[in-house]
Amino acid sequence: MLSKNVSRSDAAQRAERRSIVLVGMMGVGKSTIGRRLALRLGYEFIDADDEIELAANMSVSEIFERYGEAYFRDGERRVIARLMDGDRTVIATGGGAFCDAATRALILDRAISIWLDAPIETLVERVGRRDTRPLLRGRDPVEVLTELMARRRAFYAEAALRIQSDDGPHDRTVAAILKALKA
Repeated sequence: MLSKNVSRSDAAQRAERRSIVLVGMMGVGKSTIGRRLALRLGYEFIDADDEIELAANMSVSEIFERYGEAYFRDGERRVIARLMDGDRTVIATGGGAFCDAATRALILDRAISIWLDAPIETLVERVGRRDTRPLLRGRDPVEVLTELMARRRAFYAEAALRIQSDDGPHDRTVAAILKALKA
């Protein structure tokens, strides 16, 4: 499913010269879809969380545990700003990145933002595959993801494009993105 906040021709023109930034909830497939999208477009793929870990020399979980979410979001914003300097890059962001006003403004100004959206049930199934999500530790994933989506939906809705990512193959989502960008 595609919804748009910019004209399709505008999105296609921007895609020719700007990076593409994937936003959305944890577990929606931003990294997996991002890698496949970058390959199809001939772009470089960058996972913002990986870059944050390199810059901090510790894992995202360790940053959260040691310094808290506010500290993490500040570092995340600086890393994403640096990543945005490149052209023809697909960047997968963390689930909360686009909720930060400064980070969101930066992405909206300098890239094509794509909200990958999925039902809570799909997200729960996907995040259950790994125990690396600091916001889920020791909590009910359905409850946490439902609360997060309620708080984040309005921010995600500001993205230029919205693409549904269901429980089907990720290549179907990649195809929907490519169609939206070329339209």
